[in-house]
Amino acid sequence: MTFPNNGPAGERPRAAVIGTGLIGGSIGMALRRQGWWVSGTDRDTARAQRAVELGAIDQVGVDHDAAVTFIAVPAGAVAAIATAVLSQQDSKPGPGRPDMRVVSDVAGTKEGIVNAVRHPRFVGGHPMAGSEQEGVDGADPEMFLGATWVLTPSEQTSGDAYSQVQSIVRLLGANPVAVEPRRHDELVALVSHTPHLTAAALMNLAADAAASDPTLLRMAAGGFRDMTRIAAGHPDIWPDVMAANREAILSTLDRLTGILDKLRAVVAAGDRDGLLQVLERAREGRVNLPTGAPSLQRATEVRLPVPDRPGVIAEVSTLLGGLGVNIFDLEIVHSAEGDRGVMVLIVDASAEETVHAALADRGYRTYMRRLEQEAPTS
Repeated sequence: MTFPNNGPAGERPRAAVIGTGLIGGSIGMALRRQGWWVSGTDRDTARAQRAVELGAIDQVGVDHDAAVTFIAVPAGAVAAIATAVLSQQDSKPGPGRPDMRVVSDVAGTKEGIVNAVRHPRFVGGHPMAGSEQEGVDGADPEMFLGATWVLTPSEQTSGDAYSQVQSIVRLLGANPVAVEPRRHDELVALVSHTPHLTAAALMNLAADAAASDPTLLRMAAGGFRDMTRIAAGHPDIWPDVMAANREAILSTLDRLTGILDKLRAVVAAGDRDGLLQVLERAREGRVNLPTGAPSLQRATEVRLPVPDRPGVIAEVSTLLGGLGVNIFDLEIVHSAEGDRGVMVLIVDASAEETVHAALADRGYRTYMRRLEQEAPTS
């Protein structure tokens, strides 16, 4: 994919980052490593200047003609900022194709944001990566290498916008996967939000005990440190996350409490076999956790005629994402006449039957072609 370029960047594609903290700074560093010109802003002007000093951005400022704008601020502020950026861009046509200027975010909740920002050029996102480090001083250009980066297209999202954001995410070294916004929030409540609260609870439990016996924390070995590592993360982002995803988090906490109650009963009864079953099931699940996105072994190009409308990109991408099919590349070929187009997907050849059956069930006709060589992923 070719990205727009002009202005101070010369021939370099341009990106903008709003919020130059840990994630925003890491995005800026990763894009600059790939040859992009990156501008950035932050409510803390000193932090924005520090981002320049550390090489996270090229300059402080707003660039409404950037090919992509990443909004890396607390979840509660994303919708208003995204709406303002998109409105400004709409009022001032950019160089080349105006619709090539896309906006995305990195917040840990998605449904509320996506529902509030209904615009064809907005693609909700959430990189499943982070660090216990704080602020731009902890930024790392390799933070996203091999990480899953969730994208949450809506019915309004254009195919071109989704394709561009997906390509940029791959450029950062991450593996994009499409998920419906509500389903994203349900899933992160289980794999991110509740674990953070659990780690905080364990850490506070230990800290309270250590108040009367300082030796306790010196005894904390690898297992305890591994379980509570995420409690060291900066707390500022969490109030917004908890407020936005309250129902899903409460539901997950209730389920966790139920499991702990059952586990307590097993221990109280001295049920050796029952305890071994619980631990063995947990061990099997942990061992089988995926270590990253599957590599592309043999590629298949999937072409399917689709209505040339925004909603189709969300339907197809989230359908396949929910089935565990990794889309290595995606493109919309627009028709010069009429309201039809062709969606072109690159998937692993092993997923051919799954893709064909799933799309046929939704009424799509697919045309598949096995590629001779490994297809590009961005």
